[in-house]
Amino acid sequence: MPSVLTILRRRAKILHRNLRGAKMALKALAATDHPLLAHIIPMRRCNLACTYCNEFDDFSKPVPIEEMYRRVDKLGALGTSVVTISGGEPLMHPELDDVIGRIRANGMIAGLITNGYLLVAERIKRLNRAGLEWLQISIDNVNPDEVSKKSLKVLDKKLQLLAQYADFHVNINSVVGGGIPHPQDALVIGKRAVELGFTSTIGIIHDGSGQLQPLGEEERRIYHQMQALEKSSFTRVNAFQDNIAKGMPNDWRCRAGARYLYICENGLVHYCSQQRGYPGIPLETYTRDDLRREYLTEKGCAPHCTVSCVHQVSIFDSWRAPQRPAAPTPTASAAEQLVQIK
Repeated sequence: MPSVLTILRRRAKILHRNLRGAKMALKALAATDHPLLAHIIPMRRCNLACTYCNEFDDFSKPVPIEEMYRRVDKLGALGTSVVTISGGEPLMHPELDDVIGRIRANGMIAGLITNGYLLVAERIKRLNRAGLEWLQISIDNVNPDEVSKKSLKVLDKKLQLLAQYADFHVNINSVVGGGIPHPQDALVIGKRAVELGFTSTIGIIHDGSGQLQPLGEEERRIYHQMQALEKSSFTRVNAFQDNIAKGMPNDWRCRAGARYLYICENGLVHYCSQQRGYPGIPLETYTRDDLRREYLTEKGCAPHCTVSCVHQVSIFDSWRAPQRPAAPTPTASAAEQLVQIK
C-alpha cells in the first residue's frame, strides 16, 4: 500500500494536472493551429516481440539526447499540449528521464507508454523525480503465449510497485481482437487495474495497417463489459470503438498531421504509427502552414481507423472546419500514398 505522503502527493498532482488539462482544453477550443498530442519515439528497439506489433525492431540505437532535446523544443515551439513517449520500448533509452524533464521544461504534459518489463521500485521513483505525469501499460493476456508476453502473470508485480510508488497517473489498457485468443482475459486485467487504483481502458487491436477488424460475438460481449469499468470520461472519448466492434466505419474528421503528430525515430512527422510515410516532413522544418494544411485534409484511411489517440484528439474539432480531399499529385492521390513502414 502507498504511504500517506504518497497519497497526498498524488492528490495534489491530480489537481494540478486537471487544472492544466482544463486550460489546454480551452486553448484547443479557441485555436486550431497547434498540436494537442504528439507521440515521439526515442528508440525503435524493444525487449519484446509481440506478433501483432509493427512498431519495433531488435537492433536500433537510441536517438542521441541532444537530438531529442531539439525535437522536444520544436514541439514546444509549435504549441503542443501533450507529448507521449513511445517506442519500441522507451525505458531502454539511457537518458529517458532527461527527455521527460525537457518536455516538462517546455510546459507540456509528459506521458509514457511502456510494456512495463523494466519497471522496478527505483526506476519508478526516478520517473517521479523526472516529472512524468501519466503512464500506460497495455496488457494483452493473463498468461503469456506465442502472440504476446505482455501478460498479467508477468506484470502483476510491476503493477503492485506502481500502486505503491508512482506519483503519476497509471492507466492499464487491455485488448480484444487481432488474434488475441482469450478475449475474457481483458476483463480479468481490467478488474485488477481498478482494484489497484488505476484507470482501465479497452482497445480493439487493428490489423497491420491500423484498420478495422470486426469483433466476434464473445469479443463484443467482453468489450461491453469492459466499458462498464471505464470512467465516464474514457467511455465518451472512446465511443468510436462501438462502431468498430460492429465492423462499421466511423464518419469523422481525422486531424492527424495537425492536432496529432507522430514523430518517428528519424525525426519525421507522420499521420500515425500505422500510416508512416505521409507527410514524411522533418519535424525541424514543420510549420504552422503544414499544420493548417493537414487540419483541413481528408484522410482516406479514416473510416476504418482504430488508432484511438487520433480519434480522441480529433473530438475537439468534430463540429467545425469540414475537410477536403488531398490535392492530387502527378502519380497518385495523397490517400493512395499512405504507406506502412515495417
